[in-house]
Amino acid sequence: MTDIFVNLPTADLDRCQAFYAALGATINPLFTDENAACIDWGDGAYFMMLTREYFATFTDKPVADPAATAQVMVALTRPSREDVDAVMDIGLSSGGVEPRAPQDLGFMYSRDLEDPDGNVLSFFFMDPAAAEQGPAAYADQARS
Repeated sequence: MTDIFVNLPTADLDRCQAFYAALGATINPLFTDENAACIDWGDGAYFMMLTREYFATFTDKPVADPAATAQVMVALTRPSREDVDAVMDIGLSSGGVEPRAPQDLGFMYSRDLEDPDGNVLSFFFMDPAAAEQGPAAYADQARS
């Protein structure tokens, strides 16, 4: 297993920690300080929320403003459609914004959530048959 660390800029570390904790992630205090907050989703998936200034020390490129431009969209699975809706309800009541309508492809249901900085998270549920065998397997199962 390879752990994944997604580095994202934030304008307000305290606000982003409260937002992600409300969504069910934990904050790892060993890797959290005035420059960064380690958001632990479990199973080796982490967001490193970095102040814009600190984020800029890792690159020579301009740091995108996630409120104005999209550079990355992070997709996180949920165990059911109801769980997608539940986490979205929490995210929306915690300061997030839903930038587009839900996507229902039959085999997959997803909703996008912008955090208070504008970083885009997609929460989705995929039918287990489609996840294991591809969308055509779901279509075959639905026809049966």
